[in-house]
Amino acid sequence: MTILDRLTGLANPRAALRRAIQLCDSGKPAEAFPLMAIAARAGIADAEFRVARCYLEGSGVPPSRMEGARWLRRAANHESAEAQALLAALYVAGLAPAEADGKAPGSERLFERDFSGKPDFAAALDLATKAAEAGSATGQAILGYILTSGPKPKRDADAAHHWYEKSALAGCAEGCLGLALSLARRGKREERIRIADEVRRAADAGLPTATYLLAVLTEHGLGVVRDVTAAAQLYQAAAERGLPSAQFRLGLALIEGGLVDHDPAAGEVWMRRAALAGNIEAASLLGDRYAKTQPPDYAEAATWYRRAAEAGHQAAARALASLYLTGNGVAQDVEEGARLLRASADGGNQEAQIDLANLILGGGGEPGDRASVAGWFEAAATSGDLIAAFNLGLCFAKGVGVRQDEGQAAQWLRRAAEGVPEAQYMYARLLQDGRGVAADPPRARVWFTRAASAGVLDAQVSLAEMLLNGRGGARSPETAMQLFERAADDGHAGAMFALGALYASGQGLPVDQTAAQKWFSAAAERGHGQAQLMLGRYLSNSLAGEHNLVAGRLRLERAAAHGIQEVANELPIAHDRFSPQGANK
Repeated sequence: MTILDRLTGLANPRAALRRAIQLCDSGKPAEAFPLMAIAARAGIADAEFRVARCYLEGSGVPPSRMEGARWLRRAANHESAEAQALLAALYVAGLAPAEADGKAPGSERLFERDFSGKPDFAAALDLATKAAEAGSATGQAILGYILTSGPKPKRDADAAHHWYEKSALAGCAEGCLGLALSLARRGKREERIRIADEVRRAADAGLPTATYLLAVLTEHGLGVVRDVTAAAQLYQAAAERGLPSAQFRLGLALIEGGLVDHDPAAGEVWMRRAALAGNIEAASLLGDRYAKTQPPDYAEAATWYRRAAEAGHQAAARALASLYLTGNGVAQDVEEGARLLRASADGGNQEAQIDLANLILGGGGEPGDRASVAGWFEAAATSGDLIAAFNLGLCFAKGVGVRQDEGQAAQWLRRAAEGVPEAQYMYARLLQDGRGVAADPPRARVWFTRAASAGVLDAQVSLAEMLLNGRGGARSPETAMQLFERAADDGHAGAMFALGALYASGQGLPVDQTAAQKWFSAAAERGHGQAQLMLGRYLSNSLAGEHNLVAGRLRLERAAAHGIQEVANELPIAHDRFSPQGANK
């Protein structure tokens, strides 16, 4: 700015503004700003608005949202519709710094960093209304948005539609997009072509969101001819302009194929860009990808799950909780896992509710969690979820979150038994014992059979016992032995002990003490208390030919640790045989 420009500006602020506009148009914003500021300080609304834009955009002056908002307020107070519209937009976005007592910020706030606060829809509505009524197409679009998406008491769909139409008629891109969305909400199929036309107008004006929506319409053939190639190009255009939702969709298309050629590496790059820009679905999907690679990269998965979970993604919070509970990719932390499950469950994620409830049933979680468990399961069970019905039955059986009630437990387990093998086994046990329902061994046997056929080892053993003893139907020792052997081969300690007892007693089998000791030993290695006792007896008394007092005493002591009362009279004998004094007896 020359000295002549400055002197002319001081003498004639409007001339200063005209000269500033010329300099801006010539690409000299730094020279234009001082002249513009002279006109603004003189109270010229257009100059105040332009100064505000300079501060907001960092054009010719360091950017400052606080100074930009201050000058917008001055221009808005001087009835600048453009300033009113832009200031309303800042209030809607929560980007208008507050003023103390309605005054400009004091010197103590000059060096305060710009910040993002909460939307102020009340202030925005007042400003947008003034701008809209003054004929500002931008103000009309913003007013339509407030009346559509603002607080419920302020919403008015018909009024919003009216203002969107006026804005679109004036050629405002935001108005065109708002009108398209308003028409879509009305759900009239005959409006599809008009919706697509309005979206295209907004896209042609350069709105990335409109470009993305036009891609969606083009991909699915809604109001336009379906063209996946054109849709991919539109997604690409919106993605390159920085729209996270478009980056996510493009990344997904590249990973899965369909719209574009299959290119997982390029897809992941776009997915990362979307996630880093705040798209929580992209972050969660990246977590899933790393958790499912071969081999899994749980540490990387945890990074992306955490990003999504902290932004409120419930499924990601549940997945991250699983990593903490198992110690995969992160240090194992049951409390943090429970906290994440609780956050996801409180947000309504049914899978997280079930996971947390199962954690609580296993003794985890916090005392206050128990009250919520049965309620979560009941909501899902009532809607037909058989797994939830099974868990609700366990809650009533154990008194977790509800008063213990075996009758209620039986009802829910019976419902779950239609599709959950574990529920079939649990319900059969209630029928067998007469708990919560009348004892009914034949029906118990039927349900044990169903659960056993589904591979529930405990059910196989229970059914084998009924077949062996003829409870609930005819005896079938051969089938019982087959079931015991099948369960034993799959690692069931109780089945191993049963085989040992059968070989020892010759019940349905030839007596075979060597085979008996083998099965007692296998069960004892899995911590079976009675098997420890029997193995101790076999080793101490050479019942299968092997004599080992030291090992026998050790097994008897382990049986005693399990609370087996019969050991009390046998340990002294074992000790006497082992002691030097008893060596020659």
